[in-house]
Amino acid sequence: MKIRVSYGTAISMGLVRARMLAKPTTAYLMTYHEGRCRNNCAFCPQARESKADLKKLSRITWPAFDLEDVLEAIKNGGFARICLQTVDYPGLIGDVLSLLEAFRPLVLPISVSITPVERAVLERFRELGVGYIGVGLDVASERLYPEIKESLYSWNDMWKFTKDSIEVFGEGRAFVHLIIGLGETDREAIETIQKAYDVGAEVSLFAFTPVKGTRLEAAEAPSLERYRRIQIAHHLIRNGMARFDDMEFDEKGSIVSFGIGEERLKKILDGGAFRTYGCPGCNRPYYNERPKKEPYNFPFNPGRGYVSEVLRLINKNL
Repeated sequence: MKIRVSYGTAISMGLVRARMLAKPTTAYLMTYHEGRCRNNCAFCPQARESKADLKKLSRITWPAFDLEDVLEAIKNGGFARICLQTVDYPGLIGDVLSLLEAFRPLVLPISVSITPVERAVLERFRELGVGYIGVGLDVASERLYPEIKESLYSWNDMWKFTKDSIEVFGEGRAFVHLIIGLGETDREAIETIQKAYDVGAEVSLFAFTPVKGTRLEAAEAPSLERYRRIQIAHHLIRNGMARFDDMEFDEKGSIVSFGIGEERLKKILDGGAFRTYGCPGCNRPYYNERPKKEPYNFPFNPGRGYVSEVLRLINKNL
C-alpha cells in the first residue's frame, strides 16, 4: 500500500533530503490514488477535470512512498499528530480504515480530513483513534459554492456532516476549512465563520492559491491586507470577543468595523490571530505561500509587535 507525504513532512522523516525553513509539527499524509478525485473543485489540483500535477495539493508536492517505509520513518520526525488528507474515489473509506489500523501502533493523535461519510463510519474512525475531523467546505459563500465546488456534496450536505462530526467527536472537534479569496465578500466569509462556531465547530482559514492546470489558475490570491482582516474577525468570533452581528460592512460587503472600537482592538488583539489555526499540533508551514513571502498563516506566533504593523496596514481602509 502506498501513501502520499507532504514534502516538508517527508524531509522531517528523512525520506527526502532538502532544507526547510520551518519544521512541520504535524505529519501531513494523504491517501494514494492513481486517478483524480470524483469532485471537480475549481481550485484543486486533484479535481476531476484538473490538468495539474497529481502530486500536488495546494502549492505543496506530496510524493508517494510505501506505507511500511512511512510508518518506520515517522518515528524520526518528532511529530505531535498525524493529519490524514483524502481525495474522493471509490474505495476511499476502506483505504482510510486500513491506514488508521496501520497508524495505531504509533500512538499519535490523528485527524482526518474527508468528504461526508455516514455516521457509522465516523464512529469507526473514533474507535481507531481519530479525534478531529476536517470538513472541506472550502467556499465561504453559499452563493458561489455550487459553481466553485462542483461537488457530489451540497452546501447543506457539508453542514450536516459538520454537525454529525460534532455529535460523534464532541464540540470543537470538527474543523471547517475555508479558503479566502474565491470571490466571496468579507460579509459572506465572516457570516460563515460565525455559523461554524454557532453549531459547535472550529474554523481553519486558508488563502486561495492559484495552481497551474486548475480552473482557477489565472485568478489572483487574496491581498495580505484583506486576509488579515478576515483573520482578525475570526479571532474575535472564536474567542467570544465579537460576533458577526456586531461588525459593519459597506455596500460591497467589505468589512469597515469590527464592532468593538479601535482602542479595545489594540488591547485584546494578539499575534496568535495570524498564525495557523487547526487541530492541536498543527502549524502547516508555507502551505499557501512561497517561503520568501510573508506568510498568510504564520507557523509560529509573530508576537504583539506584529499586531501594530497589521493594524497600520488595515486602518488605511477601515
